[in-house]
Amino acid sequence: MDRTSEAASTKLNKFEKLKAEKDGLLVRHDLAHFAKIGWEAVDEADLTHRLKWLGIFFRPVTPGKFMLRLRLPHGVMTSYQSRTLANIIQRYGEDGSADITTRQNLQLRGILLEDIPDIFHQLEAAGLTSVQSGMDNVRNITGSPVSGLDADELIDTRELVQKVQDMITGNGQGNPEFSNLPRKFNIAIEGGRDNSIHAEINDIAFVPAFKDGVLGFNVLVGGFFSARRCEAAIPLNAWVPADDSVVALSRAILEVYRDNGPRVNRQKARLMWLIDEWGLDRFRAEVESAYGQPLTPAAEKDEMDWDKRDHIGVYAQKQAGLNYVGLHVPVGRLWAEDFYELARLAEVYGNGELRLTVEQNVIIPNVPDDRLPVLLEEPLLQKFSTDPSPLMRALVSCTGAQFCNFALVETKQRAQVLAKALDAELTLPQPVRIHWTGCPNSCGQPQVADIGLMGTKVRKDGKTVEGVDIFMGGKVGKDAHLGEKVMQGIPCDDLPDVLKTLLIEHFQAQPRSGGEAPGSSVSVTME
Repeated sequence: MDRTSEAASTKLNKFEKLKAEKDGLLVRHDLAHFAKIGWEAVDEADLTHRLKWLGIFFRPVTPGKFMLRLRLPHGVMTSYQSRTLANIIQRYGEDGSADITTRQNLQLRGILLEDIPDIFHQLEAAGLTSVQSGMDNVRNITGSPVSGLDADELIDTRELVQKVQDMITGNGQGNPEFSNLPRKFNIAIEGGRDNSIHAEINDIAFVPAFKDGVLGFNVLVGGFFSARRCEAAIPLNAWVPADDSVVALSRAILEVYRDNGPRVNRQKARLMWLIDEWGLDRFRAEVESAYGQPLTPAAEKDEMDWDKRDHIGVYAQKQAGLNYVGLHVPVGRLWAEDFYELARLAEVYGNGELRLTVEQNVIIPNVPDDRLPVLLEEPLLQKFSTDPSPLMRALVSCTGAQFCNFALVETKQRAQVLAKALDAELTLPQPVRIHWTGCPNSCGQPQVADIGLMGTKVRKDGKTVEGVDIFMGGKVGKDAHLGEKVMQGIPCDDLPDVLKTLLIEHFQAQPRSGGEAPGSSVSVTME
């Protein structure tokens, strides 16, 4: 569709007008100029919006210091890439760090605009890209973090994920075919049995299923979180074989969404809003037309029939004599020295490969049996444990107010301090998944957690303070579904007692020997 013509005949929001004026990908030609003139002289639309098409995010809370979001399809990276990232963020001192995201991706912190041209050269040399990782583009494509390693997996999806990424991004160079979607878009391809991708929260999810004895994928569509609405993905009633049909169907759905998705109200622009407007039958018919052939009806059931795994610990691979080792990275925060050490460990003990998970952790694969004992004694594994405490183990957090201007509360530090304090006070029979998100945009995915905490502002003692709304009941793995808000406007200062009570009443937590009774205070000190 000619978006310039549409802009003349339809009342579009400011973002659509901005995109009609200039495709975001075109700012790549201006990077050297921007680096020369400095961020304060860059046109505001380019600075605050179009740079996001290249993964470069201006952060008002840290003016002059940018976030750079990569694309790491399937969360797979090499030791060389890890060292490259260490080299990039090391120069920024205390400001230089990286966060593992809930899409198996990395976001670099502290970046200076004048360094971007050189950083992009380094990324390209390492086989990395950040193109089309922000704004109205398809975000990082996720898959099982143990694809090719898990003895029980059904499909190794790594090649398919890469092919879908290459189609969307023009082999990492930028693809204007898909640089102007109505809104952001998430795709996930699951090859295992435990729904490691959280299929229910993706705009497109491919999940393993047998059809007439052939292994392929059932297709789900429309899952998303937003400040206005959260919906689980629904069946498209389509099945595709585990081949390039996945790429072709992804393209067809994206084309239908690109050319027909709502563009007036950005709060009603995700794929599910189009499905609602048309009805599923019409949407499926339009996708079928774009696909160029009839869609095969879905298999009667999918094969995601396991409870969700977190992959922390030591596990035997399907390759005899090899293991993967899952390391818990507290709330996903990495520093330059961490990247250097992970690269060294991957080379010394594995084959130089590293994997990221949607729980913000790291896996070192392909570790021989005889090297395991020495690896487990490495100092880094004291920091990134293979056996963390129950609440720390399942803790997830968005960026929070330290770096994100949307966040209403600080999340990462508060999440760690509180989880450690509660772990010290309570014993739990199993991990409890606590997810923190700083605002209703839900980057921390509180709706899929056992306990989800969404940042807000509340009144306490006549003052406005940081607080949370609490969600409960989110289920992952088989029969996944979203949780619901159960408490509202809880001041963060009151959270220790509130969470302690919830853990005791709903998750069989018990005070440690000599501990205090439910409702008594958990001491939390923010440093």
